[in-house]
Amino acid sequence: MKVLITGVAGFVGSNLSSELLKKGYQVIGVDNLSQGFRRNIESQLDHTAFKFVEGDVCNADLLRSSARDVDCIVHLAAFKIPRYGHALSTLEINSLGTKNVLELAKDRKAKVVFSSTSDVYGKNSQPPFGEEDALCMGQTNIKRWSYAVSKIFDEHLCFAYHEEHQVPISIVRYFGGYGPNQNPTWWGGPQSVFIDCALRNKPMTIHGDGKQTRSFTYISDMVAGTIKAMESPQAVGQVFNIGNAREISILELAEMIWSMMGKGEPKIEFVSYNKFSGKYEDVRRRFPDTAKAKRMLLFEAKIQLEEGLPRTINWQKGLFEKSKETYQ
Repeated sequence: MKVLITGVAGFVGSNLSSELLKKGYQVIGVDNLSQGFRRNIESQLDHTAFKFVEGDVCNADLLRSSARDVDCIVHLAAFKIPRYGHALSTLEINSLGTKNVLELAKDRKAKVVFSSTSDVYGKNSQPPFGEEDALCMGQTNIKRWSYAVSKIFDEHLCFAYHEEHQVPISIVRYFGGYGPNQNPTWWGGPQSVFIDCALRNKPMTIHGDGKQTRSFTYISDMVAGTIKAMESPQAVGQVFNIGNAREISILELAEMIWSMMGKGEPKIEFVSYNKFSGKYEDVRRRFPDTAKAKRMLLFEAKIQLEEGLPRTINWQKGLFEKSKETYQ
């Protein structure tokens, strides 16, 4: 089976590609390396079943020429939450890239596994969030919501192509991924920044009061859930939460990381949301109801923070030691 992965040099893409190669799949990976890193796929470049194409998902011709025959497309490439701007890029890249992927799938008669996000649940105040729950967005003049809106629009595109063009689609909504190959900046999530701050012995920056909660899913669980959605006939036309159901506050996460790194009393700096450009709204609580994935995909996250964070810290420490000054 031949699989096309967009965003293959990113966090999820590189780990997914590695696992699929182990399982005997052929993999075509596309990435423009704007947020992914060649180092993430370095060990795969010489694999006979792996082909890397440096390019942009917004280039429909490049996608078509890269995948003349493909059985499944796992669409991971995206532009993320515009904390400091880039709302227009977020909206344009995510919508056009997804449309190009769906058009390719229609032409190649391929399945699409679309990576969505827990951010689509927005301001819904009744967690844990199930796949049938309401998606509640904030005001349109708050750019923070442009990422969630772009992913909601992409989900609608997936279902429209499924209905009108019979493209088999499955949607996975990821909750707080972390682990080796994560981006070591805010793009990778709060745990990336907390580890980086601890390595540099600098205060960990926490937005707001730190009492907002999230759930965090280790990369091996994210990959396992994605492959289940890819391989299961039951997954077609369905949305699945792929995540760990454990709820933890951002402040607790920061203190846990600082403690695991043996740094003594944690250094924490609270940053007001007023520091962001324009208005910004945070989500107070976010963690998934995972019953549907367990029932239909026989998938359940296995790795808890106490096991996954030390692995992640060791990986990021190794990356830090190679460069000292910068990860780029």
